[in-house]
Amino acid sequence: MKITMAHGSGGESTSKLIRDVFAKHFHNEILDRLEDSAVVPGSGKLAVTTDSFVVTPVLFPGGDIGRLSVCGTVNDLLMSGARPMYLTCGCILEEGLDIEILDKVIASMAETAREAGIKIITGDTKVIENKGGESGLIINTSGVGFIDDSLDVPGPFKLQDEDKIIISGNLGDHHAAILGCRMGIESSIVSDAAPLCQMVEKLLSEGIRVHAMRDVTRGGLGTVLNEFSEASKCSIELNEEDIPVSAAVRDFCGILGLDPMYMGNEGKMVLSVHKDDAQRAVSLIQSSKYGENCCIIGRVHKDEKNADNNNVVLNTKIGGKRIIGLMYGEGLPRIC
Repeated sequence: MKITMAHGSGGESTSKLIRDVFAKHFHNEILDRLEDSAVVPGSGKLAVTTDSFVVTPVLFPGGDIGRLSVCGTVNDLLMSGARPMYLTCGCILEEGLDIEILDKVIASMAETAREAGIKIITGDTKVIENKGGESGLIINTSGVGFIDDSLDVPGPFKLQDEDKIIISGNLGDHHAAILGCRMGIESSIVSDAAPLCQMVEKLLSEGIRVHAMRDVTRGGLGTVLNEFSEASKCSIELNEEDIPVSAAVRDFCGILGLDPMYMGNEGKMVLSVHKDDAQRAVSLIQSSKYGENCCIIGRVHKDEKNADNNNVVLNTKIGGKRIIGLMYGEGLPRIC
């Protein structure tokens, strides 16, 4: 069965779609009321984020747009030190979309939300005309998380001299999986889309002095670290041989001329951590789900005398130095 314009009419077809697909998978005591707005318990300090997901194809090796939408929103909340609690889901469906594909995406979204410990509490569905080509869907999510009042909320402007830069795992998997799928390249590469709840919870509960956290999505590691450098008026020194990239992704990059430093990910984070806590932070992440390849990749240099001369510098494998600037131009493909 396909999506038709009647599914967006607000009538019987709309009700049936919501009941048979969305309510079936997103079932919980809050959403089941099907009210225009959800009323939930509050908190003194909130983190709120919103995002839209337009990835093509909607099903890809290792994931789909549903899993991606939950991971992207949950991870944004986590990077502020928040405990993700509630999620909204807005779906824009193209006429002609196969309802079996929609059901699979929504089921995946519900499963990922359960893994992340977040409840999908309200949403909206619209149907638009197909302008030609394969029918797809767009998902918009908003997330709310609670922050402990005692937490010193991490931020890109809080890096300190001699902080260690830590990456939670291999770079480039998601970017390579999407691009390979689009180009019809057969490989073993799958998306890394994952909620990073367990590792963040361990870091915060163990009192690790995390000065900054960011999930490494569009623009890649190079762009995120440039944002850190600019915000904190510091330089960041990286070691190329320490940056984890799988052999399959490295070969994929070699064939297509891609740079893992600018490739997008959906299940990795980079941290700036007090130097005395760095090894313990790595051990905690490595013992967490999705963190087995975590490692220290660099350090922070902060000199007030040179506050206007900040760079991200990569010590290359052949003994040279390379300036890692912001990503230039469009990062292809659209990965989220």
